[in-house]
Amino acid sequence: MIYDPNRGEVICSQCGLVISDGLVDRGPEWRAFDSDQREKRTRVGAPMTYTIHDRGLSTMIDWKNKDSFGKEIPAKLRAQIYRLRRWQSRIRVSDATERNLTFALSELDRMASHLSLPKNLRECAARVYRDAVKSHLIRGRSIEGVAAAALYAACRQMKIPRTLTEISDVARVGRKEIGRSYRFVAGRLNMSLQPTNPVEYISRFVAELNLSPRCQRKAVEIVQEAAKKGLTSGRGPTGVAAAAIYVASVMYKERRTQRDVARVAQVTEVTVRNRFKELIAKLNLEIPAKRR
Repeated sequence: MIYDPNRGEVICSQCGLVISDGLVDRGPEWRAFDSDQREKRTRVGAPMTYTIHDRGLSTMIDWKNKDSFGKEIPAKLRAQIYRLRRWQSRIRVSDATERNLTFALSELDRMASHLSLPKNLRECAARVYRDAVKSHLIRGRSIEGVAAAALYAACRQMKIPRTLTEISDVARVGRKEIGRSYRFVAGRLNMSLQPTNPVEYISRFVAELNLSPRCQRKAVEIVQEAAKKGLTSGRGPTGVAAAAIYVASVMYKERRTQRDVARVAQVTEVTVRNRFKELIAKLNLEIPAKRR
């Protein structure tokens, strides 16, 4: 069978018999000759997203006082349009659950914007929060705390590490509450999250310290060697990453102070110093005596 879109017919390829005719063409009424034209001439709306409480499927009246042709709306109709816009915003949020999602998802988007997180991670965080709402895990806990915990869990899932301290800096709740909410939500939703690998922090810390690529590669090698000998087990990943970067910077004479490294990694100087001594002793790294 051959479908002829120009005639709207289904034809037998052997004998030419018209099986059916008058078929409706469900494709677009325009033609596109490249990908740019195809994207610009699409007639559908925005794609479905979990970062909006109604998933972006409802209609929306724009705040601009212009019609579909771009012309100004007459002054006598603006009051009516204002009332329609107000009732439209009320209808979109119909119950307590949608009000909860509206506030929480806007809070998620705000925190993700401050942390410069990608869109796919925001979608993942929104799904985690929606699962928490569906499982009735929000009762007795602050919306901001659970939203921040969902963002932290999404960072762990997508392997874009952000520490609890970084998230608490942009959240409206404290670090302890975020950690408590995260442990509760992850346990109830059976989220199997692996411990964060210190290697995942190195590229970001190296960029903030303005170190060379060879210094970054050496720090990665140090962390991988330390992991083989079990030196990373039971220790904070940011502290291990900071110490490895400090060792590499000293070895390649791009030294940064322990205070600078600790500030970027958001750990104490004592932590950097202790992890530094462990790496030097257990990995038999050669460091000039005057640089120690």
